[in-house]
Formats: sequence, structure tokens, C-alpha cells
Amino acid sequence: MAFQPLADKFKELNDLREKAKLGGGKEAIDRQHKTGKLTARERIEKLLDPGSFVETDQFVVHRCYDFGMENKRVLGDGVVTGSGMVNGRNVFVYAQDFTFIGGSLGEMQERKITKIQDMAMKMGCPVIALNDSGGARIQEGVMSLGGGGEIFFRNVMASGVVPQIVAIMGPCAGIAVYSPALADFIFMVRKTSYMFITGPKVVKAAIGEDISFDALGGADAHAKLSGVTHFACDNDEECIKQIKTLLSYLPSNNMDDPPIMECADPPDRADEDLNEIVPADPKKPYDVHDVISHIFDKDSFFEVQAAFAPNAVIGFARLSGKSVGIIADQPMVYAGCLDIDSSDKIGRFVRTCDAFNIPVITFVDVPGYLPGSKQEHGGVIRHGAKIIYAYCEATVPKITVIMRKDYGGGYIAMCSKHLGADYVFAWPTAEIAVMGPEGAVEIINRHDLMKAKTPEEVKEITAKLAAEYRNKFANPYIAANMGYVDAVLLPKETRSVLVKALEALATKRDLMTRPPKRHSNMPV
Repeated sequence: MAFQPLADKFKELNDLREKAKLGGGKEAIDRQHKTGKLTARERIEKLLDPGSFVETDQFVVHRCYDFGMENKRVLGDGVVTGSGMVNGRNVFVYAQDFTFIGGSLGEMQERKITKIQDMAMKMGCPVIALNDSGGARIQEGVMSLGGGGEIFFRNVMASGVVPQIVAIMGPCAGIAVYSPALADFIFMVRKTSYMFITGPKVVKAAIGEDISFDALGGADAHAKLSGVTHFACDNDEECIKQIKTLLSYLPSNNMDDPPIMECADPPDRADEDLNEIVPADPKKPYDVHDVISHIFDKDSFFEVQAAFAPNAVIGFARLSGKSVGIIADQPMVYAGCLDIDSSDKIGRFVRTCDAFNIPVITFVDVPGYLPGSKQEHGGVIRHGAKIIYAYCEATVPKITVIMRKDYGGGYIAMCSKHLGADYVFAWPTAEIAVMGPEGAVEIINRHDLMKAKTPEEVKEITAKLAAEYRNKFANPYIAANMGYVDAVLLPKETRSVLVKALEALATKRDLMTRPPKRHSNMPV
């Protein structure tokens, strides 16, 4: 019996590897580059530490014989899968290959993806998806749909167990959008990526609306309007760089603590400028980003959903090298009022931090919830309850700093002592009350105001009574008298106190007896 020489066997393997690397072929790769996009393999190469990638299922092919698909077979079936390292930490990754049938989701591609999801769960490692797909592979019918459901099921099982990060780096339509929607973070690339359930042609046919791909589902549309994407990037390279940055704040799984970085910023740094940022006049705006940058480790703030619901600021930062989640009201927008979108934004972020052992620090300057029929009819009650729900449910260390206004339902919702805040600190500029002085006076002293004879007299009486109310009630000391505020701080002392408070909470355990239940029923 003649055996094939070893050299021939080795050559066959190397030839197959090279063939697999070509994906849909050189011409398709060239077209990919002309549109400003990297290929699936180039993206993985830039994401992972050099030499760390271990590819799996390189030789998988689809099993479809209809519609001429028997003549369209490529090793890998339109997705590159495997594991590797990002800055020395293990991750599992898959990158859809648009050069083969538009990266469409077929049965075997979906099997490759679910295998990666299963491995990430078993090993307790983040899973990173680099999506570039036209959606379900029509030629495979229900097999394609079924595989999509298998991916979604694993997204849900992995939720809160390992970080799931998805980058949309090309088209993402139809059933393909739901896996990213079930993940923890979504990145999109401007001009080359889009997400939608139905594309512009279907929209035109169904309701007669003319709209472009970018306006319907581009990166900026989802970053500013829908809030679907957390980050909008200018190109593939920037997107991958941002993914690496995000990973540096997250633990590998829900049983690990986030990475601790070396910190040259002194923990007891007292920044005098911080005393001047928040104006004494509660009607005068300021940028809460300035507060954040003065308190946390230099240049460590990594904002999430910056363009969506800008009346709330969320993101990660480091405090003496430790990862923390930040929620802050933004007085520059709607005077810091909470609304439907900011409630969704804050509630989701608090739950993400809680899932991955990241302490939550909340900065408060809130006059309450945004009024008006648009908000009420849009469900601000239901959406606003998400903030309350998230803070009550969270068991990670929770620290609150009341900077200025803290009125009514906003006081309760923004991680008050009553929702389980471990420490509540206030600045001397804090105003804690049921409502603002002017509104309170209009209710409490309405009979006195009705006796006024002229509008000028009403204005004069209102101003006098409001000043009296502010001096008597709108300050941090009554709440401190009641134990609802643990300490009143000079703004410049905040960094040092937060560092110490975080150290004290490092061994926090949830001692509350919670009733047994299958799961909670949050107001989604």
C-alpha cells in the first residue's frame, strides 16, 4: 500500500490554510479595502496581541445545495473565529467576513459563533464580535433563522456572566441586529456601518418614506437618536482601539474584580479649582465633565453613550487606579433634568456596573424629571422607575455626591440613602428639598401671593419668601441632621474622601435578606 508522503500532507494543509485566509477571494478583499474597511482577519490581527490568535473551525463549509450554493463554498463559511489575548488577557472573538456572500448568517457560520460563545462562558472570558454581515442567508431558509436563535439564546445566558462587546463594522440588518442588542456594549463605524430591522427600500415600499442608509441606521443616528450604539468611531482602527480601552475597565467575568492600574495621581490630591466649578446660583449651568476630570485619576474618564441623552453623563474612570462607574447629572442640558432617554441610559449602566463588580459613584445636580405631555405620554413614569429599580437592585459599592440641586423624585432616584447608597456626601452648595424654592413658595404661600395687587408685588414677595425657604430648607444640613447625608465636604476634599470610602467598601457584602423568586420584574 502506497502512502502519501509526509511532505505532500504538510503541503496540503498549508495550501488549505492559505486558501482559507483568502475568504471570498482577492477581488472581494480589494473591494472591501476600497470601501475603507479592513477584512475580518485584519481586524482580528489589530485587536489581539501579536502571535496570540488561535483559530478554530478554519475549514468549516456550509451544507446548502439549493440556489446554486453548491458552487459557492469557502473555507470558514464567512466568519473567522478563535481566541487570543488583549493586553495579556484572554478573550474569545469572531469576525464576520463580508467577502463571502456578504458575511451572511448561515447554519455553519452560526455553529462556529455559538461554539465561541460557549467557550467564552466556560472559560470566563469576554467575547468580542466584529460584525460585518448582510443578515440571514436567504438560501438556507429556516436553518439560518434557527442558528440565529441559538446565538441569541447564548447572548442571554452569557448576560451578566462575561462581558459581551460587539463592533458593527459594516452592514447589520434583519435578525443580525438582535445579537448586538443583547450584548453589553455596541460600537459602530461612521460611513461604513449601519443597523436596522428593515432597510430604506422596505421602508419606502411600506410607508413611502425616503431615507438614506446612514440617516436610517448609521453610527451617528444610533449614537444620538436611538441610543442603540454606545460608541461611534471614525474608522476600523479607532473602533478597535476603543474596544481595547473599554476592556481595560472591565473584569473578565462576573466572579473577577476589574483590573487595577498603576496610578501616579496622588490619592489625597486636593484640587482648589474644584471649589470654583459649581456656581452658588442654582440656575447657572456648568459642565459636569469639569467636576469629573478634577476628581478622578488624570485622563482616566472613558465616557459611554456621550451623544445620547446628554442631560446625563455616564462612563468609566479610575480612582487611585481602581475601575469605577460614574453617573452624573449634566446641568448644561435641560438643567440636569431626568427624562425618558436619560433614565434608560442611567438604569442600564448601573446594572452593567453591578453585573461586573464595578463600584458606582453618582454625582447629583437634578431638579427632578422633565415635565410635559411628550414625556408623560412617552412613559416617563415607567422609564424613570428604571433608575430606582437599578440602584435598589445593585449590590456593588454605591457612593453619592450631591453637588447642588437635589429635588423631589430626583433626590430619591439618584442613589439616595433610601435606595441603598453606602455613603452619601454633599457639598455646601447642595440644595435638598421636595422642590425648588420658587415652586415651593408658590404652593406654600399661595394665599399670600393672591393678596398681592400687582405683578411686581407678586415677584417681590416670591423672591423674598424663596430666599427665606432656601436659607431654611435648601441646604445639606437638614439631611445631614437626619443621617441621610453622611458628611458635608468641601469640593476639593472629594477625591481624597472617595478614595478612602472606596477602600472601606472593598469588602462589602450584601447582608439584606431578599425574598426568594425566579427573577425580578423590572419596568422595561
